[in-house]
Amino acid sequence: MTRYNAGMMNKIAALLILAVCFVATAATAAFETRATAAWILDETTGTVLLSKNADKPLPPASMSKLMTLNMLFEALHDGRVTLDTRFSVSAKAQAMGGSRMFLTTKDRPTVEDLIKGIIVQSGNDACVVVAEGMAGSEEGFAKLMNERGRAIGLRNSTFANASGWPHPNHRMSMEDLGLLARRLIEEFPEYYGYFAMPSYDFDGRVPANHRNRNPLLTLGIGADGLKTGHTSEAGYGLVGSAVQDNRRIIFVITGLDSEKARAEEAEAVVNWAFRQFVQKTVAEKGTRLASVPVWMGSERQVGMVVPEDLELLVPAVVRGEIEAEITYETPLRAPIAEGQQIGTLVVSLPDLETQELPLTAENAVAKGGFMPHVRTAAYVLFQKLSGSAAGF
Repeated sequence: MTRYNAGMMNKIAALLILAVCFVATAATAAFETRATAAWILDETTGTVLLSKNADKPLPPASMSKLMTLNMLFEALHDGRVTLDTRFSVSAKAQAMGGSRMFLTTKDRPTVEDLIKGIIVQSGNDACVVVAEGMAGSEEGFAKLMNERGRAIGLRNSTFANASGWPHPNHRMSMEDLGLLARRLIEEFPEYYGYFAMPSYDFDGRVPANHRNRNPLLTLGIGADGLKTGHTSEAGYGLVGSAVQDNRRIIFVITGLDSEKARAEEAEAVVNWAFRQFVQKTVAEKGTRLASVPVWMGSERQVGMVVPEDLELLVPAVVRGEIEAEITYETPLRAPIAEGQQIGTLVVSLPDLETQELPLTAENAVAKGGFMPHVRTAAYVLFQKLSGSAAGF
């Protein structure tokens, strides 16, 4: 018999049900990227497929323009600006070097013009126009970027300007860039289509950089955004995303030595992510995975269920067991509301980061009388899954 003490964490191993053996001769190989830093996410399941130096703050070059766009998209959502709002062009903006829209102080571009110019032409001048139009100065805008970055969970990013122009205090981690890309896709779907525009020139001007530099958009592999970057300090990088068979991946690579290397590496990332992993439904919404004791409740036990269909991303070829365990705080005290999170399913998969998924109460349990003891047993976990395990 095990005695339950307040604050004790009881951990139950879920054996045999997720222990599914695949007939194979080799496990999925980890992706060996040439990038100095990289981060790859299966956005559909939230599974990180690869993380290489991903939390290290690095020069992001023009990839950090995604944060400028985030600030602008938020202003559109809030109603502070509209797509037809016009901004003036300062002498500072006109004088910006590097990639440009070739704006002049005589122009008054709309917000929509500037979005297209930033995404397709990587316009440094457009970024300054946005910064000055939103905050009065680029310096003030950078402060707002830092405040907002912290608020949305960018833990390893600091911004010194709106364009990604080289600066010792302008840094982003590849994980932060990937999380920012995910935010743009999920929170602003009405503007995400701009990232797939093949070309754009403002007011009939056709500069050399009027075509979208994302090398994946024309390959027919489901790519639909987001942003390239390059400086001599950062090397060649790309924040990209692609969709195949209702799965979306988001990835960030940086530190490549040429445009060609960036294009090759980006395509290799997409091919690897979609071909080496498959999405499986392990349990349907409401499936009971375990029953756990309740202290001082009208019922002695409550079922733990999955609140939504349980989707897992697994290597397409794997050898051995998929380990899972349920964790919950004991004693689990009444009252308990139906649908209340009462535990976590922790799944360990080969070559992937551990996944943690919530488990909720199957039904409500009201307060009851004192229970003289709590009896423990070896729970048979995932009973309802055993019949489907063979097809997992």
